Amino acid sequence: MGKISKAVRGVADIYNGASLIVRIIVGLIIGTVLALTMPHVTWIGEFGTLFVAALKAAAPILVFVLVASALAQGTSKLDRRFGTVLFLYLFTTFLAAVVAVLTSRLFPQTLSLGKAAKADVVPQGLSEVIQTLLTNIVANPIQAIIDGNYICILMWACLFGLAMKSIANESSKAFMANVADAVSQVIRWVINLAPFGIMGLVFTNVADNGLSAFTKYGSLLLLLVGTMLLMVLVFGPLVIFIFLRRNPYPLVYRCFKESGLTAFFTRSSAANIPVNMQLCEKLGLDKDMYSVSIPLGATINMDGTAIMQVIATVFIAGCAGYTVTPGQLVVVALLALLASVGTPAAPGAGAVILFTILSGMGFVNDGALLAYSLILAINRPIEMLVTSLNVVGDAVASICVAKSEGLLNEETFNK
Repeated sequence: MGKISKAVRGVADIYNGASLIVRIIVGLIIGTVLALTMPHVTWIGEFGTLFVAALKAAAPILVFVLVASALAQGTSKLDRRFGTVLFLYLFTTFLAAVVAVLTSRLFPQTLSLGKAAKADVVPQGLSEVIQTLLTNIVANPIQAIIDGNYICILMWACLFGLAMKSIANESSKAFMANVADAVSQVIRWVINLAPFGIMGLVFTNVADNGLSAFTKYGSLLLLLVGTMLLMVLVFGPLVIFIFLRRNPYPLVYRCFKESGLTAFFTRSSAANIPVNMQLCEKLGLDKDMYSVSIPLGATINMDGTAIMQVIATVFIAGCAGYTVTPGQLVVVALLALLASVGTPAAPGAGAVILFTILSGMGFVNDGALLAYSLILAINRPIEMLVTSLNVVGDAVASICVAKSEGLLNEETFNK
């Protein structure tokens, strides 16, 4: 028994001693190989289901305790710094939409309309989206934690944290900080098992879909990827350079490596909140900063989503016979920004935003609806790309604002 225990500890030491990114890549490779060689062994996919479920279960609690604790012990800089990060989120989302408008005009895409696919999310009009947003803000906080309603969680956490700042004594504030640290530790344990989760997620994706979506609709996906790369390699780094005054590409690479890769497979900004928080901690951000900015970004910072919505809208309009004028493209960009705010940070949420924009633009004939269903048919690989860009944008914006507000540990950041 002692030999078995020693062997288990040895394996655990080897596992924990390896870099997380190396372990994730190994899990990715194993998941792909298993899906191609034994796709009928479906229980392997349960590793991915359990991993995402664990992250989603812990994330709402983590957000509430970290935000409440940060505000209870916050400084007078609170309003200014979060005003800055909010502006940066909205600015980069709109910038991404504008970039997508330009690439859509330069490289228009049309395809033969394929078989209709059923939407997983019930489409809504813009007025209904706004009404839902306002209703979600004042929802029951306990139910919000159960449902993962982050707009409501953020509001109640802010109110509770500000109230505790006014009336709580130091021991109570210390207890809140200890609770936040304890929940953070639980999240670290979950993230340490990410390679098994990624293996399961990759297995399910490859076993169910193979690579057919990437080949059949390659030109549309290529436009999406090209536009996202333009945002990631040109416009995003320009914003980073303005704030940090240094080479932005090492930071972009690290954010994609340590956070974007996980988001690529989970397809959920909400599930990736703990991963992004851990990245910010490693980079030396003040906890009071990232504990609020990361959950906020998961709700309103939608760079990848804005790109996808604009390109998909122009694509659907072209397939349905509509002529999109430059003025209409500007409106599309604005609608992409407005509809993204408050949309659930979960897989399938992009369908809500897309139909909102189509309805707002009047692109709702039979051809448009059929083209919309075509987008839904390839939505999974699109959402993988979109979510990765969204969560990286959350981390980068938080770092930029932290630097400008003196809330970045330069020694830790430069390691």
